Amino acid sequence: MDWLFNSLEEWIKGGLIDVLLTIYQELFTSVNDQVGGIALEVGKSPLDWNPDVFNMIRNLSITVVNPIAGLILTFVLTYELINMVINKNNMHHNDTFEIFKWVFKAFCAVYILTHSFDIIIGIFGLAQTVVQQSAGLVTGSLALNHDLDVDALRATLEASSIWGLLFLVLEMNIVKLAIMAMSIVIFIIIYGRMIEIYCVVSVAPIPLSTMSNHEWGQIGANYLKALFALAFQAFLIMVCIVIYAVLINTIPTADNLHIAVWSRVGYTALLCRALFSTGSLAKSLFGAR
Repeated sequence: MDWLFNSLEEWIKGGLIDVLLTIYQELFTSVNDQVGGIALEVGKSPLDWNPDVFNMIRNLSITVVNPIAGLILTFVLTYELINMVINKNNMHHNDTFEIFKWVFKAFCAVYILTHSFDIIIGIFGLAQTVVQQSAGLVTGSLALNHDLDVDALRATLEASSIWGLLFLVLEMNIVKLAIMAMSIVIFIIIYGRMIEIYCVVSVAPIPLSTMSNHEWGQIGANYLKALFALAFQAFLIMVCIVIYAVLINTIPTADNLHIAVWSRVGYTALLCRALFSTGSLAKSLFGAR
């Protein structure tokens, strides 16, 4: 009877080992899909990411926001003209150059207002060029390597008891749920950034309408800083992905499956934390509020 129990034990262990290897090989598929697509997603401008949404935002801005921005611009220019007249003692100290300067500033302000979306596309086009160049330099690093030595790992697992393998299967399923949750977090961060960009872009004419005035111009300047921060946040995200790829490819697999699995969980959690920080870091670098 011993041979029967031994055969049954070997059969159960073989099944558990096959399950463990399958779970391990599929464990990081969702994260790898998200990570592999980040370079492509963050390298897109708002127009390229979803042309339908961008055109809707553009039409909404032109129809609703532009008239409000025009009123603000009229107020700003009138306010500046009144101040100029008062400062010149009701034009008793006439200076033709001041009039020409005001007309030139009015022309520039109107031009900026009517070309606000061209300015936005230019800013994100610059950031897109930087991200695409960086992605081209680190293409090899972004190819996450999760190939494992199946024979060596199987030999390690065969030395474990059935109860140890059962506990490891339970542990791997818990880890799988955690990894799936973190992959959702990565998805939310990447797509949430684009939604934030569309929200910021939709009101572009209003802050840009204040650019011509010295006192009110800080509103437009802060808006441009926030726009540059959102655009170049993509580069910081790329840096996080590259660091993650390098770290996760250095984890040994066959020596200790527990360490290998939890190290990957730790690095993935660290990636999520780093991606969360890229927004505030980009704003601090560009001085955006």
